[in-house]
Amino acid sequence: MAQPIDVDLPHKLGKEEAKRRIGGNIHKLHDQIPGGANVQSRWEGDTIKLAVAAMGDTINADITVQESNVHCHFELPGLLGMFAGPIAAMLKAKGGDLLLEDKRS
Repeated sequence: MAQPIDVDLPHKLGKEEAKRRIGGNIHKLHDQIPGGANVQSRWEGDTIKLAVAAMGDTINADITVQESNVHCHFELPGLLGMFAGPIAAMLKAKGGDLLLEDKRS
């Protein structure tokens, strides 16, 4: 049974700029997972759908961009569900920096 995590990341970028930054930074997820991961992503409107495969499990996620908020919904499979609390805390602490960083310069 999957354990859901929902995290909101507030921002002041506007929807289009936040989408641009997330699209430009999503590749960084590979480096955030010990041992690396296979990250598949696709946009469906204002939501980027993710499948992150690592260590024999796949985490499915939806990241929905709103005008002043990014809502992240993750489904942690199996034993990863035991780490829902620490993973949610890490997302709240670092998720905005990771996903919304501007690397144009």
